[in-house]
Amino acid sequence: MPVRHYDWIAHFGRRTPDKIAAVDLASQRRLTYAQFDARISRLATHLRDGLKVVRGDRVAVLALNTTDTLEVQFACGRIGAVFLPLNTRLTVPELQFIVGDASPKVMIHDGDLAEIALTVAKLCNVSSVLLLGPGCSYEAAIASAQPLDKACDVTLDDISTIMYTSGTTGRPKGAIITHGMTFWNCVNLGGPAYISPSSVLLTVLPLFHTGGLNCYTNPVLHAGGTVLIMRAFDPGAALQLISDPAQGINVFFGVPAIYQFMAQHPAFATSDFSQLVIGGVGGAPMPVPLLKTWEARGVALQQGYGMTETSPAVLTLDREDAVRKAGSSGKPVLHTEVRIVRPDGTDAAVGELGELWVKGPNITPGYWNRPDANSSSFTDGWLHTGDATRIDEEGFYYIVDRWKDMYISGGENVYPAEVESVLHQLPAIAEAAVIGIPNEQWGEVGMAIVAVKPGHTLAPDEIHAHCAANLARFKCPRLIEFVDALPRNATGKIHKPTLRKTFSTPKATDSNAAAS
Repeated sequence: MPVRHYDWIAHFGRRTPDKIAAVDLASQRRLTYAQFDARISRLATHLRDGLKVVRGDRVAVLALNTTDTLEVQFACGRIGAVFLPLNTRLTVPELQFIVGDASPKVMIHDGDLAEIALTVAKLCNVSSVLLLGPGCSYEAAIASAQPLDKACDVTLDDISTIMYTSGTTGRPKGAIITHGMTFWNCVNLGGPAYISPSSVLLTVLPLFHTGGLNCYTNPVLHAGGTVLIMRAFDPGAALQLISDPAQGINVFFGVPAIYQFMAQHPAFATSDFSQLVIGGVGGAPMPVPLLKTWEARGVALQQGYGMTETSPAVLTLDREDAVRKAGSSGKPVLHTEVRIVRPDGTDAAVGELGELWVKGPNITPGYWNRPDANSSSFTDGWLHTGDATRIDEEGFYYIVDRWKDMYISGGENVYPAEVESVLHQLPAIAEAAVIGIPNEQWGEVGMAIVAVKPGHTLAPDEIHAHCAANLARFKCPRLIEFVDALPRNATGKIHKPTLRKTFSTPKATDSNAAAS
């Protein structure tokens, strides 16, 4: 017997109707659970009766962060439709591929992205569009619709969302997200992140990404807490909001770049973090020096690891271990199994690098329209994450790097994240990335692409000397390139395919030339 999916917004609309559920910081709109529930109910009616969206149809959203996006997510759930959040930083051709692949019946968009949204909708024959904003078609639709007479009976195994990966290699794949995956992520993260009805979350990551939607927006709403939605991340505004006791923010999550930008802001030194119960970080390896910068301000950042395909939580580091095990992503969450696997499929030993495999009810059943990816990404129900990982004697897991980012220099495997962590020890470095560059003698050598903090100077010789003192010779980058800023994708991750494309033909072939 399939387990039914229950609507937690409707639940808290009845249980705590007057409590604030969501705040849209850009418009200052504050919605109680009863108001949130009512808007979702009427939107669901309009989608079903007005736009003829039926069970299984996709509903796309192209918008900067807004509470409206969450309404669409839950309205889709009530009629059995599938929520399709779209990356707001993609170009028309990139979005055309995704929308063409997912074939949504409706495109919901905001005014800032109207031109792109309407162009893509026309190219892909999307039958209906709704414009977000006061006095626009989205609000008119909610105002004119009746409350939903009967919610569709959906189960935890039904598809709730299709979330396209960032496409760092080749075309993006649409990860299928079920209602059960979202539910199990709420359960898996609830304990380690101390999420409760008293949680007040500031959401700064984009809601089209699993980090913004599920770390910890959905878990906080599942607990009956409050979410504050920031339209686009601004480090100064975020610091001000966290410091303001009237906001009551006690939960925060960001990728390393978010914490880096906040730490570099002039207001960081005087910001008040005393209300924070949890500051979570994930999405990319966290440089230990940055962890220590936040630790010095009294915030022990809780590292974690996950993927779009895993809901996303797989590993979390308990707050009590954040300092002692800095650099670790922690241990598996409650309802998830993990293995570290050698290339021959056997389990790696303690301390040995292998690929992380994951299994459990929080794992995607597969990719939309991609039977090829489904067959290559799974073995007996175990998802191959593509991440090089090791475990220590105490059972703590360390994500070393992406397998695909590893390069081989003189027969030795080099994991860029390890080198990048050493580079970040240099106070003048704002951000750094390491890639492998073809080399006739060694096969590949490392290139460090570095951005220096404003007001600081840094010579290549200083970088080489620092690396030589802290890394084995084969790990030391041979080439140094200075840039104003590193390219990033929409979630703040450094986009290494862009770096490889830019620097695939280096101007220099040895460290002396690179330093000139």
